[in-house]
Amino acid sequence: MSTEKEVQSYSYLFGGNAPYVEELYEAYLDNPASVADNWRQYFDQLQHVPATDGQESTRDQAHAPIIESFAQRAKANAFVTRAQEPDLSVASKQVSVQSIVAAYRSLGLRWADIDPLQRQERPEIPELTPAFYGLTEADLDKVYSATNTYFTTAETMTLRDLIKSLRDTYCRSVGAEFMYISDPVAKRWIQERLESTVAAPNYSVDEKRHILQQLTEAEGLERFLHTKYVGQKRFSLEGGESFIASMDAVVSHSGENGVQEIIVGMAHRGRLNMLVNIMGKMPGDLFAEFEGKHAEGLTDGDVKYHNGFSSDVSTKGGPVHLSLAFNPSHLEIVNPVVEGSVRARQERRSDTDGSQVLPVLVHGDAAFAGQGVVMETLSLAQTRGYGTGGTLHIVINNQIGFTTSDPRDSRSSLYCSDIVKMIEAPVFHVNGDDPEAVVFVTRLALDYRRQFRHDVVVDIVCFRKLGHNEQDTPALTQPLMYKKIGKHPGTRQVYADKLTTQGVLAEGEADELVKKYRQLMEDGKQTIEPVLTDYKGKYATDWSPFANAKWTDAADTAVPMAELQRLGERITTVPEGCTVHQLVNKLLNDRRAMLKGELNIDWGMGEHLAYASLVAAGYPVRLSGEDAGRGTFSHRHAVWHDQKRERWNDGTYIPLQNVSDKQAPFVVIDSVLSEEAVLGFEYGYSATDPNTLTIWEAQFGDFANGAQVVIDQFIASGEAKWGRYSGLVMLLPHGYEGQGPEHSSARIERYLQLCADNNMQVVQPTNGAQIFHLLRRQMIRPFRKPLVVLTPKSLLRNKDAGVPLSQLAEGQFQPIIGETDKAIKAAAVKRVLVCSGKVYYDLVNARKERDLKDVAIVRVEQLYPFAHKTFETVLGKYSKATEIVWVQDEPQNQGPWFYVQHHIYQNMKAGQKLAYAGRAASSSPAVGYLAKHVEQQKALIEQAFGRLKGFSLTK
Repeated sequence: MSTEKEVQSYSYLFGGNAPYVEELYEAYLDNPASVADNWRQYFDQLQHVPATDGQESTRDQAHAPIIESFAQRAKANAFVTRAQEPDLSVASKQVSVQSIVAAYRSLGLRWADIDPLQRQERPEIPELTPAFYGLTEADLDKVYSATNTYFTTAETMTLRDLIKSLRDTYCRSVGAEFMYISDPVAKRWIQERLESTVAAPNYSVDEKRHILQQLTEAEGLERFLHTKYVGQKRFSLEGGESFIASMDAVVSHSGENGVQEIIVGMAHRGRLNMLVNIMGKMPGDLFAEFEGKHAEGLTDGDVKYHNGFSSDVSTKGGPVHLSLAFNPSHLEIVNPVVEGSVRARQERRSDTDGSQVLPVLVHGDAAFAGQGVVMETLSLAQTRGYGTGGTLHIVINNQIGFTTSDPRDSRSSLYCSDIVKMIEAPVFHVNGDDPEAVVFVTRLALDYRRQFRHDVVVDIVCFRKLGHNEQDTPALTQPLMYKKIGKHPGTRQVYADKLTTQGVLAEGEADELVKKYRQLMEDGKQTIEPVLTDYKGKYATDWSPFANAKWTDAADTAVPMAELQRLGERITTVPEGCTVHQLVNKLLNDRRAMLKGELNIDWGMGEHLAYASLVAAGYPVRLSGEDAGRGTFSHRHAVWHDQKRERWNDGTYIPLQNVSDKQAPFVVIDSVLSEEAVLGFEYGYSATDPNTLTIWEAQFGDFANGAQVVIDQFIASGEAKWGRYSGLVMLLPHGYEGQGPEHSSARIERYLQLCADNNMQVVQPTNGAQIFHLLRRQMIRPFRKPLVVLTPKSLLRNKDAGVPLSQLAEGQFQPIIGETDKAIKAAAVKRVLVCSGKVYYDLVNARKERDLKDVAIVRVEQLYPFAHKTFETVLGKYSKATEIVWVQDEPQNQGPWFYVQHHIYQNMKAGQKLAYAGRAASSSPAVGYLAKHVEQQKALIEQAFGRLKGFSLTK
């Protein structure tokens, strides 16, 4: 590259050094301090457009005026050291040449040969032709500056050679999309890596033979299964075999560069191939699954192409642990689960930059473009609470989705990967019939991720030889496409022929590889060497203490009074120099009074003391949600914001991170406005780390509707299907306060409908002691089950819901709470009201107003698993009661009523009548009019204490 002195010796546009000046100018725009003082002064002058018509001068960053300024200054001999007049036509052509380079970098993909079926004609893109810029055939052999490209170490190239290099780089088997990236360093890094090799790897004979072996194994497994298990679903990889070569490169290249764990999430296509040919699952074990054998110990199990697997393989860089996440048929829903699992593993290793644990997400083209959770997961990528140091995305792009191959019907974007532009992730589209190019861009993508800690996409454009599954006939909807596919010899054959032509293989050698692999399949032998069967990594988690543990409600969750007061003091002490908001200061004063016994413990204080006692005992806590730091209802305030912003870099102080010198971490995250991805992430985290109390809080309980797939497919059924334990806690604000349909009900009935086999817990605590013991019980008991907590709203500040501090220092969580009013004598009780949640306090106040002594009120705090023995004991006290009434806020067809009635009935005595008091059935969770809400609330209270109407059942 020319020196600065040489540059300034040219008169017109600084001659052949125009690109150099433009690079300096780009660097100046990015950071003025990065260029020499004289250049900065020069660019400063150019940057300020003189004032006109009374307007102030402005700073202009467009390139065209700057280039024009170069020319005009040259005319004026600003830097002239030679006598001749500038040749502006040459300068103009140099600008045109630079425009061609920019066009190929941005648009070359449109001309790239990335479709193995070649179904689309190359579009007309005038910007990629010299004529578009006024350049003629005569200009092709002229020499122009090439200093802003990486094709040559020389400073110049002929235009003909330059265009050939551009086409070879951007228009052959690799189509690169990256010019939308705002970071100029990242863009130049990609340009250098592509242009210095013209996007064509120079592999050795051994490397080429290894790639062919990967294709042989990928094709061989599919054809073996196709002939041995005719008609059985397996979601074949045929047509996309290069994916296996890509994944092999992921493992080997990552291992060589320090990665120790690779966590993969993928749907069905190619999953069985991945298990056998990458992860080393014994083919015989897979065949046994085809023949109906299944794992013992699972209550339900799952189909073979949903199951996960883990193994340890040897690479040149050392052992690498591979984990394939379990995945339901909901395709992309596994994405956030994988990211959560990766984050947990990284934190376990103190892997702050993601260099040791790599997430890999494998997508189908249609799902990648169509599933909303993809966008939600991408939006987590660069956030503090959810980032994993970048994810490698691989798209098995078979160009048809389910049955739709026309992009006009399958998406609204040009490419299936366009969604990643929202986070400026580069995309490398690659022809699946060129496996060398596939391996090349896979390694390139991994290097990009390692360099910039950012997501990156490899889009393997291929085809699907068979239908969506092996019972489908795709020609029904895509006859023309499948005529082309029927004539295609297969990627393995195409590559084998190429290697034979090159002399890499002898005649017939490729067929011998096929036969050898077929014999391995016949013998059921492992295809991957070496798999480390006895290897146990340093950071592996031992889940055995939680296996086969029997359910119990009991746990020693009490904390000594002295420790409670010590912890309470730590979490209510404002550090010197921190100025908290006046409302936070009032809350802290109240909490200090609670520690002294002057006020009862409310929900927020009970919750805080639970967290403080857990982290002090060595249990990490991770709490996330859309307003988790403050709390939706401003009750938590786990994060204090310095009102003067003077003491800390981000102006915040988290008291729960300062309860003791050797405490476990406490992390609280205000999440992005997402339910599905964030809940999936937290599930993945909890299913990876059993020793952290992992909590997700919905802003309102109803909002969990947006994450229903995670709840149904993972939280409720993950243990039954896959044997995956999770101690995830969901905090779902619930309560009928007259706030309308979407801010009232967390849809308790949906969770209760999912309950069976002690798969999870559904709890509705009603005071500060209950939430304290409940959260501690979640970690102290020797098993991990998801916990759904229906948290209150009005009860957060209801003084009746407060309890003395002593209830935290003794006792435990109570699944059933019997009558607490000593004025109610059991022998006098004629009616027992059974309820759950906030309505309990409404009933207590109504009974007091009516001065009734013959009505007892029983709270069901834990709806599932239902505590039959405790409930039977409590109900048994009221032997003279003839009426048992279930009371709920929710409409009759919602809430716990249909679930709980048979549990109540089971524990009733002969002659007792069961009745319902509550709102009538409704299609909406709650009314939207406050006046109507008040009217309904009054009516259900009257019904609870008045004459029984409607449903009744006598035992």
